[in-house]
Amino acid sequence: MAIEPGQDPNGNRSPDDARFHSLDARLRAATDAGGAGKSAARRPDKGYSQGSRVLTELVAGPAGGALVGWLIDRWFNTSPWGLLVLLFLGFGVAMRNIYRISKQRPE
Repeated sequence: MAIEPGQDPNGNRSPDDARFHSLDARLRAATDAGGAGKSAARRPDKGYSQGSRVLTELVAGPAGGALVGWLIDRWFNTSPWGLLVLLFLGFGVAMRNIYRISKQRPE
């Protein structure tokens, strides 16, 4: 008969080894139970997703409008009117999109 790790020469397991086996069994049970809901826990809920979309609209709308306005000013030498007009237009579009997002119901 071979002596396994954690056993004394009489074949008895040490109390620490029994605790480790108990911990291992509990960890396996928790991992198996948590595996079923793992995909649902990683997916953000709808409200968090809507908040991210609102933030994106607030940044991208005016920034995109300002960039296009700046390019128009450079091409047609109309500084600063293209930048200002398209910056405010981008802000207006962002507000419209945020209003649409806010009308959606989080689930």
